[in-house]
Amino acid sequence: MEEETTPPGGILPDSLQLEDAVDIGTRLLAEGQDLLANLLRPWNFYQISIAAGLFLLAHLLRRVLGPRIRAWMASREGWPKWRMRILVVIHRRLRGIFFVLLIWPLVFGMQEFTWPSRSYLLIIIAQLATAWLIVTFVTRLIHSPVIRSLLRYGAWAYVTLLILDLEDDAAAILDSIGFSLGEFRLSLLLVLQGILIVTALMVAARFLSRTTSSRIQRNEDISPSMRVLVVKAVQVVLYGTGLYIGLKAVGVDLTGLAFLSGAIGVGLGFGLQKVVSNLVSGIIILLDKSIKPGDVISLGDTFGWIETLGARYASVVTRDGKEYLIPNEDLITSQVVNWSHSNQFVRLDINFGTAYSDDPHKVRKLAIEAARSVDRVLSSRAPVCHIVGFGDSSVDYVLRFWILDPTGGLTNIRGNVFLALWDSFQENGISIPFPQREVRMLGEATDAETPDEAPAD
Repeated sequence: MEEETTPPGGILPDSLQLEDAVDIGTRLLAEGQDLLANLLRPWNFYQISIAAGLFLLAHLLRRVLGPRIRAWMASREGWPKWRMRILVVIHRRLRGIFFVLLIWPLVFGMQEFTWPSRSYLLIIIAQLATAWLIVTFVTRLIHSPVIRSLLRYGAWAYVTLLILDLEDDAAAILDSIGFSLGEFRLSLLLVLQGILIVTALMVAARFLSRTTSSRIQRNEDISPSMRVLVVKAVQVVLYGTGLYIGLKAVGVDLTGLAFLSGAIGVGLGFGLQKVVSNLVSGIIILLDKSIKPGDVISLGDTFGWIETLGARYASVVTRDGKEYLIPNEDLITSQVVNWSHSNQFVRLDINFGTAYSDDPHKVRKLAIEAARSVDRVLSSRAPVCHIVGFGDSSVDYVLRFWILDPTGGLTNIRGNVFLALWDSFQENGISIPFPQREVRMLGEATDAETPDEAPAD
């Protein structure tokens, strides 16, 4: 009769029944009772009391030295931020640090001057405290609170089982809780392994993505739009690779999901047409460089600066501080005015009129001089003024001038030129006519009529 063996890593075969899990639980319960009985022995009770006393001493040291360390940290305002963050993390873990620093010398002393077997419980406590402290410091490098907590508690549980030599039994119990889907068995152990491995790979992918993105953003040889495209491509590759490796590491067969993913893709294609259109439009915008961060655009009534280009929308900030999220599809299908696409030169027109009694040659000369007196108006491209028509009450002109900085605003420069025109016309006696109307009421007596001249009956 062949003997049934357990695969490496404590994973039991699919034939494991619920009775096996009950047997393992009964055995662990018995071992727990034996452990509790051992803890109640005099020397083991002494070790627990010693560890509790050291923990109390560490707590008192933290109460005494904690405020002094905080005051010392406050006096180091000129230090770099990363160094101050390390000090803050150390300050929050002073009790654990003091406990580890106190218990290990005691363990070494007891092993040197007493029987080593009498300090085995203190060794386990010291190992657990040290492992938990190391896990706490390492997980502080993760910025996401959710991922940091998940990895921290998972690592604490794993090192605890490893130090207590219970990882095989715990793996067997977790693997016994599950069900089979054809040839694939899904157990609680597999789910936990998948979560931990995928989370660790996602953290690594996020770190690599941030590092790579910062270097790409600092590269001045790449255009801003191509930087955004390269960063997005790197993020997709890193996160996709991390997810694929994580699922393959826990034994998930991804080839069986090809048909299902195709069906889901067809359904999502119909339901998410706008989303896909915006994604494709965003890629096209990044490739043809028609719009890039920092450009000044006009789309309908919206005039502002491109702040960021996302996968689904572009962020446009106006001069009044409003931020519009414009879908990428609108930037492709609608008429967009890019004031800074190929160059920064922008020509502006101002329309005005003067009285018929004013010399048009003098008016044109004064208008050009007034435009030149404004700071942002270019002198290399001289302003011009033309007569465009004879109106009902004025001679109509158009004043055209060029600026080089549309990012500085268009309304304000027009207002400055209008103000310069007003001052120049006031100094030189040029009048700006305005429409006038004369209203007469029917039935009123005229000045020529008098009551004596009224017809007799």
